[in-house]
Amino acid sequence: MKVKLVLEGGFEFVGNSFGHQIQKDECFGEVVFNTGMSGYQEILSDPSYCDQIIVMTYPLIGNYGVNRDDFESLTPSLKAFVVREECLAPSNWRNQKSLHDLLSHFKIPGISGVDTRAITRLIREKGVMKGVIVPFEHNSSEIHKKLNTELATDQISRVSITKPIHHPGDNQRIVLVDFGFKKNILKSLLRRGCDVIVVPYNTSFEDIDRLSPDGILLSNGPGDPKDIQEVVPVIQKLQEKYPMFCICMGHQVFALANGANTHKMKFGHRGVNHPVKDLKRDRVFITSQNHGHAVDMSSIDGTELEITQINLNDNSVEGLKHKKYPAFSVQYHPEANPGPDDTNWMFDEFLSMTCQGESHA
Repeated sequence: MKVKLVLEGGFEFVGNSFGHQIQKDECFGEVVFNTGMSGYQEILSDPSYCDQIIVMTYPLIGNYGVNRDDFESLTPSLKAFVVREECLAPSNWRNQKSLHDLLSHFKIPGISGVDTRAITRLIREKGVMKGVIVPFEHNSSEIHKKLNTELATDQISRVSITKPIHHPGDNQRIVLVDFGFKKNILKSLLRRGCDVIVVPYNTSFEDIDRLSPDGILLSNGPGDPKDIQEVVPVIQKLQEKYPMFCICMGHQVFALANGANTHKMKFGHRGVNHPVKDLKRDRVFITSQNHGHAVDMSSIDGTELEITQINLNDNSVEGLKHKKYPAFSVQYHPEANPGPDDTNWMFDEFLSMTCQGESHA
């Protein structure tokens, strides 16, 4: 079945439908690209892609199939998946189902046979844009009307849990604030024996304080950090009392809570090969990233924050630390699977802070 991806500005890309078959309905979202050569299952199931149409730049996707263990969440939140070529005969000893079967099960449309290189160049030139995937013969006036629709802003409230979940352990108690956390953040803590309590993104300071944590971890998540201003005063109180580690969305709301500003990037960072320089260690780490917003470097002056890491491709802020409190953040994913794992040691650094009793109660 022929379908087409239509972007703002009238750009059209015709391809073949796979996964969930679009009939009369349409798939609408923000179109972004990811440069990873592997890890498509983790990308598909990352809650940070909520409401987005993902374009994979690597030309062959699905070649090692899908397995039970590599999901980052139970239910994918993306809107659609765009590839140059879908592998019809995946081969790997861990393979349990095809990419087509996975997308069909979760009712996620896929489109193959399109020029993903051209789409990527277009996004790099004009910035991320809204797009729709529709049947080939779909009425163009209806497409134009849909593209004029505003994107949703409630992604975090939809992907976050609604009630606390306890994962018992024998070591430090960590409260993981869920803005849309990836499973491997939780696994990185459990692997170190932590007692982890995952709480909804809008949990109050009083409810978190009642859990008597040794440290706080603010997770990744989708959308614009300014859409959840209600968490800012909670973070301000938490950092005064508990050691804090912040990842991706957590990094951005941590910055907002300390008087810095954020902005929407032209096309964001999404891939597994972003070089980041640690200014203190004078070392470069290769990192996995997925974000469309960033902290304004110029807004750090006058705050209690210090820039610790920068992106070598565009000089954007990749790491922050608080000058007064034991709190630090990174824009990328130190827990990333399938990798790289250059910065997984940050979990150890965070837990070391909690062991030192760095509490400001």
